[in-house]
Amino acid sequence: MSNRPDILHEELAAKAFNKQSAVFDDSYSGNPIFQYKRKRVRDHVNALIGRESRILELNAGTGEDAIYFAGRGHRVHATDISEGMQKILQQKTRALQLESNISSEICSFTRLEQLKDKGPYDVIFSNFAGLNCTDQLDKVVGSFSHLLKTGGVVTLVVLPKFCLWETLFLFRGKLKTAFRRFFSKGGRKARIEGEHFLCWYYNPSFLKKRLKKEFDTISLEGLCTVVPPSYVEYFAERHPRTFNFLKSKENKWKTNWPWRSIGDYYIISFRKKS
Repeated sequence: MSNRPDILHEELAAKAFNKQSAVFDDSYSGNPIFQYKRKRVRDHVNALIGRESRILELNAGTGEDAIYFAGRGHRVHATDISEGMQKILQQKTRALQLESNISSEICSFTRLEQLKDKGPYDVIFSNFAGLNCTDQLDKVVGSFSHLLKTGGVVTLVVLPKFCLWETLFLFRGKLKTAFRRFFSKGGRKARIEGEHFLCWYYNPSFLKKRLKKEFDTISLEGLCTVVPPSYVEYFAERHPRTFNFLKSKENKWKTNWPWRSIGDYYIISFRKKS
């Protein structure tokens, strides 16, 4: 283990996700809310990018999004710090014969200057809060401009500092869950497969402020604002009519204030200025 705090955080996160890689797809593939989240994110990206785009994916995990976008004719360079996740991704790529559309590289998003394939890319994409696993998000987004073509798009899916659904856990007596995002300045402990690491929460204003010089904000949507988070187990299966009703409301309100920034996640996109 490194003595540097930033590297130590990453090593602990990588250890957790290495363990999770073997069970990740089985754990989430049958979860209707998780599938709803994936569709929402993909629809958001599809509305913004051109045909046959070149995509740099950060924290690509087991490659589900890389495979999806490769299947639509895009070329994806899928990066992750977890060797376990990369191994699963590479196995899928070979099995589906997508080697011409998907490449991969083990690389931390805090050290993108070390990428072997520096693009330039049409799209930089990061899904499901991988970027919350660092306290150096300003450094991460500061490297985007050099990797992206003029007019290129950045889409990030991030956990904000306030989540309406989590706050409601207060009424069930779960104070730790209800307020965990409020008191996370020094990082909040997360656990995956028995391994602990720290995560941080970032509001949209954090990203807008740090990217405004070189990027325009083009879209902001709340995700799992009205629909419950996917860790609320069996909600969709037990209450299908309510689930469909909440989806319709969320899709109607997703870009409106305050719904666009008080969900479990938000989806935010930027376009590089000319």
